[in-house]
Amino acid sequence: MEQINPQDESIQSEPAAEAGDIMPSTEELLQASERKAQEHYDAWMYAKAETENMRRRAAEDVSKAQKFAVERFSNEMLAVKDSLEAGLAVETASVESFKSGMELTLKQLSSVFDKFNITEINPVGEKLDPHKHQAISMVPNELPANTVVSVMQKGYALNDRVLRPALVLVSQGQ
Repeated sequence: MEQINPQDESIQSEPAAEAGDIMPSTEELLQASERKAQEHYDAWMYAKAETENMRRRAAEDVSKAQKFAVERFSNEMLAVKDSLEAGLAVETASVESFKSGMELTLKQLSSVFDKFNITEINPVGEKLDPHKHQAISMVPNELPANTVVSVMQKGYALNDRVLRPALVLVSQGQ
């Protein structure tokens, strides 16, 4: 075969294949193919093991996240529990001191709710929303039909997702 050298543009001839260069035997080709197949199999097994390890680690991470997701919330709630226990431990308390203690504890609890985006659903005067409210009865009233007249139990939402719907009485209308 002839090659052109771009630097001196001279034509050179490659020597013909030497007598020792002969086609590999079928057995040699088979061995080379088996080595190549083993390499691919080893690489595939490594990738499979690595994938399985990643799946297992991801499952462990999800499990840990589920176990400890409420840790911050729980720590905040401990202070509320401590306040309730302290209020009950008082031996000579008056109605006013109990009321004052309850108000402070409620304020503490509301603060925890605010920190964690837990909002109250108190829909008096609003139109009934079945996603946020649960009507337990209809009452005759001058308000338009399906308007919330009173709330029997407040509802709560966490980041705009309803934890508990509000139990409400709605107007029958006129």
